[in-house]
Amino acid sequence: MNRLMIVDDEELIRESLAIQLSDMADVAVSATHANGQKALDWLKDHFADVCVTDVRMPLVDGLQLIEEINRLYPWMTCIVISSYDDFQYAKKSILLGAVDYVLKPIDPDLLTEAVQKANEKVSRQRRNDANQLLLRKLPLNKLLLEQWLEMILSVYLHGQPLLIVDTLAMFEAWVDGRYEILDELALAWTAMLVAELKKQGIDVELEEADDLGFGEDSAILQRSQVRHYFRLCAVKRLEEAANLLMDRARKAKNLQKESAVDQVKRYIENHYAENWGLQDLADHVAMSRSYLAKMFKEQAGMTIWTYCVNVRMRKARELLLTSSLRSYEIALKVGYENSIHFSRIFKQYHGINPMEYKERFGSE
Repeated sequence: MNRLMIVDDEELIRESLAIQLSDMADVAVSATHANGQKALDWLKDHFADVCVTDVRMPLVDGLQLIEEINRLYPWMTCIVISSYDDFQYAKKSILLGAVDYVLKPIDPDLLTEAVQKANEKVSRQRRNDANQLLLRKLPLNKLLLEQWLEMILSVYLHGQPLLIVDTLAMFEAWVDGRYEILDELALAWTAMLVAELKKQGIDVELEEADDLGFGEDSAILQRSQVRHYFRLCAVKRLEEAANLLMDRARKAKNLQKESAVDQVKRYIENHYAENWGLQDLADHVAMSRSYLAKMFKEQAGMTIWTYCVNVRMRKARELLLTSSLRSYEIALKVGYENSIHFSRIFKQYHGINPMEYKERFGSE
């Protein structure tokens, strides 16, 4: 269901368009505005997929509106309607990316055709963006999927649903506020997880499918016999729901396995000299960066980076006392390319520079 915005300075035309468009499948009229400026003001706090706009309007005309939409909301698709059979208007609107130029009085069939074009463009763009985001951002590798499945299956009890309820909205940071692709993204992610679960003989139902925007695909899942529920109250909380699932699974099973924080500590102990980042650690334990950073600080009493520096300084001290390596060589060994920076940090930790430390304690 795509959300549609109507912009025309004539009230009767706005009302007429709203009636016609409301009767169409796959679209919902979200707002009507008298000029481009009001439309832009509305878009600051609301969302639309498609804009149907007149050309000549006060304050901000239709072509200016399309230019601003392209700049600020590039996922949106525009349709131009006009009383002017003007080649220059039509040419510029097409150059700006409008999918169609419909003349007034509006032929319902031509309007329907234009909206269908817009819907197809929106869906195509969503799929492309979602696929790119899946490849770049979401930890969809096979190992992580297997970890999630292991957690789900470890607490699975026949006939007892596992409810996933929303907490924080962390996922939107990954998409920089571009909520228009979240439906496609969530559907792709969830479909993959559901497919894997079904291989294990577990049927899944997605509650609140209308809110998620999953459409007809979710209806197929809803007809399944329900044993597990993934209650994702908002698509933007999808990633948090996965984290919560992992958390609850661990607690429910009371697994005596190494905690995520311990795994991170061990990873740092083994890779302290390498060039890794927070995302690498998050992928290692199947969590988001912000969730992992928060949990690590709560349990370890320090940030991940502080812990890493502690490890590096400990290793540097050991090398100073047990080897004949020079300061710059030890710096490289513990992950610092800049030996001056290494010496400065070492002095902050131990009160003296590396060579002074070696001279003072090396013979003990």
